[in-house]
Amino acid sequence: MLSTADISPKKIEQDQLYRDMGLSDEEYDKVKNILKRRPNFTETGIFSVMWSEHCSYKTSKPLLKQFPSAARHVLQGPGEGAGVIDIGDNQAVVFKVESHNHPSAVEPYQGAATGVGGIIRDVFSMGAHPVALMNSLRFGNLTTDRVKYLFQEVVHGIAGYGNCVGVPTVGGEVQFDDCYEGNPLVNAMCVGLIDHDDIQIGVAAGIGNTIIYAGAPTGRDGIHGATFASDDLTDDLDQDRPSVQVGDPFMEKLLIEACLEVIQTDAVVGMQDMGAAGLTSSASEMASKAGTGIDMDLDRVPQREQNMNAYELMLSESQERMLLVVKQGREQEIIDVFTKYGLQAVAVGEVTGEKTFLLRQHAEIVADIPVDALAEEAPVYHMPSKEAAYVKTFQQMDMTIPQVDHHGGMLKQLLQQPTIASKEYVYDQYDSMVQTNTVVRPGSDAAVIRIKGTNKALAITTDCNSRYIYLDPETGGQIAVAEAARNIVCSGARPLGLTDGLNFGNPTNPEVFWQMEKSVEGMSEAARTLETPVISGNVSLYNQANGQSIFPTPIVGMVGLLESLEHLTPNLFQEPGDLIYIIGETQAEFGGSELQNIVRGKYEGKAPWIDLQVEAKRQKQLLAAIQQGLVRSAHDLAEGGLGVALAESVFNGKGIGLNVEIFGDPTVALFSESQSRFLVSINPGHKERFEAAVKDARQIGTVNGTGEFIVRANDKLLIEEDVQTLHDLWKGAIPCLLK
Repeated sequence: MLSTADISPKKIEQDQLYRDMGLSDEEYDKVKNILKRRPNFTETGIFSVMWSEHCSYKTSKPLLKQFPSAARHVLQGPGEGAGVIDIGDNQAVVFKVESHNHPSAVEPYQGAATGVGGIIRDVFSMGAHPVALMNSLRFGNLTTDRVKYLFQEVVHGIAGYGNCVGVPTVGGEVQFDDCYEGNPLVNAMCVGLIDHDDIQIGVAAGIGNTIIYAGAPTGRDGIHGATFASDDLTDDLDQDRPSVQVGDPFMEKLLIEACLEVIQTDAVVGMQDMGAAGLTSSASEMASKAGTGIDMDLDRVPQREQNMNAYELMLSESQERMLLVVKQGREQEIIDVFTKYGLQAVAVGEVTGEKTFLLRQHAEIVADIPVDALAEEAPVYHMPSKEAAYVKTFQQMDMTIPQVDHHGGMLKQLLQQPTIASKEYVYDQYDSMVQTNTVVRPGSDAAVIRIKGTNKALAITTDCNSRYIYLDPETGGQIAVAEAARNIVCSGARPLGLTDGLNFGNPTNPEVFWQMEKSVEGMSEAARTLETPVISGNVSLYNQANGQSIFPTPIVGMVGLLESLEHLTPNLFQEPGDLIYIIGETQAEFGGSELQNIVRGKYEGKAPWIDLQVEAKRQKQLLAAIQQGLVRSAHDLAEGGLGVALAESVFNGKGIGLNVEIFGDPTVALFSESQSRFLVSINPGHKERFEAAVKDARQIGTVNGTGEFIVRANDKLLIEEDVQTLHDLWKGAIPCLLK
């Protein structure tokens, strides 16, 4: 147990103990100025977590204001547990993405598991029923035992929690690059459904109302987790293990049911998850939003361990805990609901009219802080920004086409690259069918979830090619949003909005901050052009290890609406005789490509170019053609270009193949990663109507029934392979590397 009794406010200042908690000298002076005295140990800890980057967004806040977040269909934008978008019929979709990067580097199973648990709580704290989970993962290359261990344990953690809690994990993405070797990225996304009338927000409104703590008792796990997430990873990961929480998915399942039941009464005024900074953040943020104060008795807080002091109780990030504000006199009916589910629910304080955060323990005041000082008055830093030197070099490079001597052999090599290869090893461990609403399972461009009782469905995807963002953050940011929207459209859905997970290195490095700045500019422009407002998100900084920063990796989680399940479109070719089309122009663009990675062993040059107006036009034309019933399958062209997309499109187990003809430089035609392109197949009877509807579509071949993969270039045979051989290489690549 951390003994704080002998650590006086004077000693904290003299020995600069506040620095170990994460406060700078200037921030400590600001705290003294706010309190008009030195803070005690508990107060110092409270300020340090609330003013950490993880809770206050103190360096990223100036950038986040650029995101377009308002639209007619947005019911709740950033600032609550999750964003909410109207989907008609008095229904709404609730979603958010959140990172658990540093905990997953230290304790991968629990780090990933509690990341899933936390994002589920963010969604049901809004009053929504969680219906789907997604993830976006980044690891080093699968060449060392440590990376293999991190990869396998993170996947086990996601599966272990999601499968037990009863929310289907319906998809995601995994990419591998050396820059993530010491600092993996684990981003979890949750999607929920709600009726408009049931939307909850986290406010501590109504003077005299009661604060109720519900769920698991508080232990000493996760203390200072928010500060840990706001600092560089150290070589000594063992010292960070206490900052990683431990999850209990079975308790979370009960908590979901209890919380969704209590919000059906009018006794609940506000509800919030105890996430980063635990009891401190939930209580202070709820009060600040309502313009009220909190008076809390810590002796009443359920405790898992003996003799916990105020510092530990307020900073613990123990899992499966919620804070509710309940109308005075209605406490027992709420407590009874939690008791019915075998959960503790205890009145721990009340809402006051004075805007102070007042904490008592053992009949003494242990903290007395103006509540807005924690939530609203955290310092905001406008960090110095400087264009990364390497980017200037890359922009000046001439475009070169990598040397490929044998295109069939290169296609096989590309299909075995871990970033491109089948992720069946991963998603086979996830229960994607629980709740029985999953229409399109993992492995497609976007997952699709049926909305029970309707003919509508939600399409969900996560995307981000960090290699492009490394080469050109602004263009790469645009591409991340555009690719997510392409995947939604390919499934037959109209993109609605997005949530972002901004994963970057150390923001005090001007070049890293410039990467953040430019990425956000690019994402914002794309979100405006493609009409996908940013309704929620998360920022994770200080992602570096041993002095090496990760590639800038702003994850885009996007949700779209299928107005009718009849519009549902697979990403695989369907019938022999169907016509194959490519939509969009192909240029010689290999910067950041998988081919460049294989041939050169590095990424350099210019990122692929994108015209957002062209992107928006093509997406609208393709979606209209899908809704008119003119399209059999649709797949976006991404890593590996046309060659990989063609191969993936015949991996449907039906014994089909293809005959395709390309022209010009075969390396460019097959492996360029030019943007705003789609691969579609159509019934021959729809040829004229389809070509009239989609202006940039060009027929390149037909689906065959022989299981042969035949590509001709400039009237000569270029590739002749057996589809089953290609499929086996693609499917077996990751299991083979793990052995």
